[in-house]
Formats: sequence, structure tokens, C-alpha cells
Amino acid sequence: MIAEGVLPHVVFLTVYLVVLIGVGAVKARKVKSQEDFSLAGRGLPTFVLVGTLLATWIGTGSIFGNAQETFSVGTAAFLLPIAGGLGIVALYLLAPRIRRFGQFTIQDILEARFGPAARVFGTVTLLLAYVIIVSYQYRAGSAVLEQMVPDLGRATAICTVAAFVILYTALAGMFSVAYTDVANGILMAIGLAFAIPLLLDETGGFGAALDALQPEQRSVFGHYGWITLINVLLPPFLLLVGDANMVQRFFSARNPKSARTSAAWMFGGVLVLECAIILVALLGAALVAQGKLETSDGVGRHIVVDVAFAVLPSFVGALLVGTVVAVVVSTADSYLLSPATSMVRDVYQRFLRPDADEPHVVLVGRVVVVALGFVALALAFTSDEFFSVALFAYTIYGAGITPALLAAYFWRRATAPAAVASMVTGVGTALVWKGMTSGWIAAGPIEPLIIWAIDRGMDAVIPAVVVSFGVLIVVSLLTPAPSEEKAHAI
Repeated sequence: MIAEGVLPHVVFLTVYLVVLIGVGAVKARKVKSQEDFSLAGRGLPTFVLVGTLLATWIGTGSIFGNAQETFSVGTAAFLLPIAGGLGIVALYLLAPRIRRFGQFTIQDILEARFGPAARVFGTVTLLLAYVIIVSYQYRAGSAVLEQMVPDLGRATAICTVAAFVILYTALAGMFSVAYTDVANGILMAIGLAFAIPLLLDETGGFGAALDALQPEQRSVFGHYGWITLINVLLPPFLLLVGDANMVQRFFSARNPKSARTSAAWMFGGVLVLECAIILVALLGAALVAQGKLETSDGVGRHIVVDVAFAVLPSFVGALLVGTVVAVVVSTADSYLLSPATSMVRDVYQRFLRPDADEPHVVLVGRVVVVALGFVALALAFTSDEFFSVALFAYTIYGAGITPALLAAYFWRRATAPAAVASMVTGVGTALVWKGMTSGWIAAGPIEPLIIWAIDRGMDAVIPAVVVSFGVLIVVSLLTPAPSEEKAHAI
């Protein structure tokens, strides 16, 4: 049964989702080849490319993870968009080079530079990180459904979101994802633009909102120490620089110039939208402190959703709910399509069926989307956290792939054994460090080091990245230099 007062939200959201599925069904007719399914036929214009880049990056990690962090730390959360800004600057420099290479996946780059083993380990790392990311998109979407239909239950809500995302992604791949991401991006901007002035009025202005917060929540630089700041900024930066979604979209651009221009526009868009989401969460936290709002979970994970349903007028609340769902769908489909593309391109075609025709490859791609979607669904029931899970998924990817990828672009002396060793030790260090600091794995003789790290708030990203880069450099210098052909492959 629909909750009281949320009928406008339900109607708006239903119409919006039906339109998305309709667009996906129409675009599905254009899918004739793997290039169509994975890269939208390499024909995305700059406007569409900017929209899909923005909608992909502004995800649940922003609207739930960053919002939860804002609810906890206050104004210091405005430092969080720094990671995205720096990552986009790096992408701006790399975008034309990526597009000129003209392949399908990051693994194509890794193999061209470091051989088949790098492709395989890159695929494994991507699958591990991206399926985790998709899993918490499902939980985020379920938070909206549960508020609209309380009797639905958590498990049913998660399964419903998963079914929609899987169907939507499998229909037309990048064709449906890219073009509807533009609509998602526009909806995000409109929803936030309407919500912020109304929330400022509700709190009594920004000054009154700050006055309602705890003193430690009012300081931009007082909350985070240097180690903690590295913990929260380095993982998203590393993910963005080496993100397979971004590379796949640059491969989808019409030409190198369009790829670079879209990266430039993305810079401004990400900073504005990230800061707008943090401001909404901050004003929501102020309303809780003023006694005008109660959180649905007590810790602020759903503060943006709570504001949409309980504070804003129905029309604006519906827009903001649509924004949340747009964020969830656009991020989930992107992080589901990338590993599916990688599995088909980097494993199935590369090693199992190199002679498969285009219709068969498209069919396999859709099957893999469904399979990975169900794996993510299983993982969605393992944790209720957003911010910490997002940072760990980013750490796995950033420590496993980004160092080797940067070496492929910039360091001719890097060798294939070094790249593979860097991937394995980077991911391994992240997993083992997380296990030891969480008590799942016995620390043994390094227990004093673990205790020292915990006392200083050190997360897995610092040791994982240090080990990954260190192994890459040392092993490269200890092994024979690559051939001229390999060194200049990218």
C-alpha cells in the first residue's frame, strides 16, 4: 500500500521509469554489433557525452555516501569534490589519447602494453570492484521504494530495483545508457536547483543552518586529519583516473576533440552537482538538529530521500526523488555494462570464441549483463553501508588497475611482469589490510603495525597504493626493458 502523501512522487517516478524503458526499447533496434551495444557505434556527440559522463560519476556514492558523510562531519564534506575535480583534470589530458587508441575497454590498453596476463588480471579486478558498486546502487534505490511503499519490505524493494536495472541495461547497452543519462543529468540539475532555495527557507537561511549544527560540524578544515583526508579523497581520485566507464565513453566519442571537450565540461558539472548534493544533505542535517525532520535510519544515509518526502512540497519532492532514482539508475547501468563488456571482449572473444559473429556477441553481452546483475543482487544483502563500502570498492580498483594504466600511458620502461605484479599485490594488499583491520584475518607478527595504523585512522588505500606503485617500479627496473613496439603501443 502506498504511504500517505507520496502519490505525486509515485506517479512522477512511474512515468519517468516507463519513459526510460521505452527509450531503451527503441534504441535496442539500433543494436546490430558489439560496437553498437558497448560503444553506441562510436558516434556520441559532445552534448550526449558530457551528460553520460556526469550521470555516471554522480552516483550513489555522492547522493547517499557523501550525504551520509555530510550528516556526520558537516561542512568539512565540501572537501570531498576535490577528488573528482583532480581526477577530471587528469582525464582531460588523457581523453584524446584514449579516443585515438580506438579500442573497447581498459583491458585492450593493458594487453597492448603489457600482454594477455594483464588483460586477465585487469578483468578480474574490474569485476570485483564494479559488482560491489552495482550492489549498493540496488540498496540505494530500495530506500526510495521503501518510503513510498512501506509494506513492500527491504528484500522485495532491492529485487525490484535490481530487475529494473538489469532489464534496462540489457535492452540496448550503451545506446540506451548514454542517451537516457542526458535526461538523468538534466533531472539531477533541476531537482537540486528547486530543492536548495526551499530548504534554505525552511532552515531560516544558511547562517541559521550552521548555527543549528554542532561546533565541530561547522569547521571546513577542522574535522579531517591528513591521513583521514587521504583515506576519503585518494580512492575516488584513483577510480576516476582509471575508470573503465570513463574510458569506454571516450571510446564512444565521435573523435578525440569531442572526448577532450566533454572532459572539460564534465569538470564544472561534477563540482557543481557534488557541492549541491552536499548542501542539500547539510541543510537536512540542520533541519534534524532544529527538530523539523526525523531521519529514517538515524545515521543520515537517506537524508536526501528523507528531505524529499518529509520537507519539500510534493512537486519539488517528486523532482528530488526522481533525481535520486536517476542517480541510482545511471550509475548502476554504467557499472553493470562495463564489466559485462569486459567479460565478453576480454575473456569470451579473446580466449574462447574469437570467431564469434556480431549477433552472437551481442546476445552473450546481454546474458552476461543479467548474470552479473544477479551476482550484484546477492551482494546487496551483505551490508547497509554506503560511504565505507564505496571507498573500499574504489580502493580495490584504484590500487589494482590505475598504477598499471598510468604506467601504460606515461612510463616506457614499465614491463609486463611489473604491471601484473602491481595488479595482484595492489588488490591483495587492499583485501588483506581490510581483513586484518576488521578482525577477519589474523594479523600475526605485523599486529603492532595494524594497531598503529588503526590508531591513526589509516584505511586500506594508503598501503595498497604504496605497495602497488612500489612493486611496479621495482619489478620494472629488475626485469628487461620492453621492446620498442610494446613501449610505444599506446
